[in-house]
Amino acid sequence: MIGSFFHLPKHRRFSMPFRYYNPEKEEMQDREDRIKKELGIHEKKETGENYRPNIKGQFRRSMNHSSKSASDSRRRSNTRLLLLIVIISIAAYLLFKF
Repeated sequence: MIGSFFHLPKHRRFSMPFRYYNPEKEEMQDREDRIKKELGIHEKKETGENYRPNIKGQFRRSMNHSSKSASDSRRRSNTRLLLLIVIISIAAYLLFKF
């Protein structure tokens, strides 16, 4: 009876799918690499030693850019608010004068 008044959600389970591991394929790859090394065959790999990511200063640049756009939007918002106050003041003055 008391349990029907309170809804207690069931816990969520964490499930991580297994990765497929093929030891035969890995052994074959190791054998091929060893044979290529013995024969002097070098394959050009995608990730070379000369690769250097171009992220130095990216965060700082993006933060400066976003703060400039935020200050611009803040300035526009303040200008709009001031203009609206002036228009309402003029309308109130004209309404009470006549």
